[in-house]
Amino acid sequence: MALTPSTMPKLGIPAPAFSLPDTSGRTVTLDGFAGAPALLVMFLCNHCPYVKHVRAELAKLGKESLARGVAVVAINANDAERYPEDSPEAMAREVQAAGYAFPYLYDAGQEVARAYGAACTPDFFLYDRNRKLAYRGQLDDSRPENGLPVTGRDLRAALDAVLAGKPASSAQKPSIGCSIKWKVQS
Repeated sequence: MALTPSTMPKLGIPAPAFSLPDTSGRTVTLDGFAGAPALLVMFLCNHCPYVKHVRAELAKLGKESLARGVAVVAINANDAERYPEDSPEAMAREVQAAGYAFPYLYDAGQEVARAYGAACTPDFFLYDRNRKLAYRGQLDDSRPENGLPVTGRDLRAALDAVLAGKPASSAQKPSIGCSIKWKVQS
């Protein structure tokens, strides 16, 4: 398994628009989250051991964030033809098994992942009220192989800052995980 870090796009850039189907077939758009005090966009997949390692915390963080008015969405951009465990049907099962309360979208064409600069799963992008990038990086220091507890510390601190109208700490570490499974270009 080759580890891939986040690309760490420049802070302050605007959230790219998206219009993608969720696991029930409903279309979800960036504009649909207008008015929320923050937007958390997570790039996930079903089979990555790094996502599996944090999935319970993602479900918990998602529910807590939604209760605070934060718009939360997860996007899977993996090539489902080569990785059928990341198909929309498997995503619907994952929503139920993981207890995700946020929409889980499928980026079949991978354009949204490219627009966000997503590189790995999990990869996190937190935008402020004006949809400017305030945080990009890791959930916390825990990894499947290091024995540290999964707390969501880094992302939680950024969420708290953004919701308080303050900038997130500039000390942001890249997320590490499996590379997005890009489609083979012919």
